[in-house]
Amino acid sequence: MTDVATLHFMCGKMGAGKSTFAKSLAMSCEAALLSEDDLLRDLYPGEVIDLASYATLSGRIKNALAGHICVLLRRGVSVVLDFPGNTVAQRSWFRQLIDRAGSHHQLHYLSVPNEICKQQLRERRATNAHDPLQDDATFDALLAYFAPPTPEEQFVVILHERT
Repeated sequence: MTDVATLHFMCGKMGAGKSTFAKSLAMSCEAALLSEDDLLRDLYPGEVIDLASYATLSGRIKNALAGHICVLLRRGVSVVLDFPGNTVAQRSWFRQLIDRAGSHHQLHYLSVPNEICKQQLRERRATNAHDPLQDDATFDALLAYFAPPTPEEQFVVILHERT
């Protein structure tokens, strides 16, 4: 392949539907999908027990995958990263990938009201009770750090608004 690939990534509060959207997007644009949740579950079963363990293990996965993602993009394979881009610091990793690979990008911002996110979390928890971080307390803790993308970050932002 010689086409310039696109790196797709997400921004949206916990429970906004980023993973569902990412799966649909990957299918519709025939892109490779990498899911942080799946990788954490498969590589570190039962080890994500709090936000600190999540941050550590997520960082390991990002370090391990960065080079591979850039190779895919350089070879013309579009990639959908189902990894959160909910803070400026998180989005800096995506910026590094874009710059290293020389790829196009789209930041998909899922703007969803808090109550809808919390309801979706409750529904997810009912079917996935073993995940300790799918609750209102974690939502509220992470919400304090959430920062929507800004023009200064110079991303191509695609807004997906739900009311």
